[in-house]
Amino acid sequence: MQVLVHIPGSLRQYCGGARLVHVECDDASTLACVFERLHADHPGVVERALDEQGKIRQHVNVFVDGESIRAGPKRGLETPLGAGAEVWILPAVSGGCR
Repeated sequence: MQVLVHIPGSLRQYCGGARLVHVECDDASTLACVFERLHADHPGVVERALDEQGKIRQHVNVFVDGESIRAGPKRGLETPLGAGAEVWILPAVSGGCR
């Protein structure tokens, strides 16, 4: 099955400038599988999204089909994906004036 991954501008240098990357995964796949395949095809993206323990970095947000993998019924990297799922990797935004 194919999954579409949206790459933020800050990580596009690791995938030839592509804004969107198609990743092939097995049926009944998880977000962890997508990240493994993404790492194999585009080294550099995953290293900046995951920490040394293989968990999503605190300053990175990941959404699957519009839902945060950190909130609600989602299960982090074990979030199940269906064919045609869309994954968004987004750097967190912080700071500003009070």
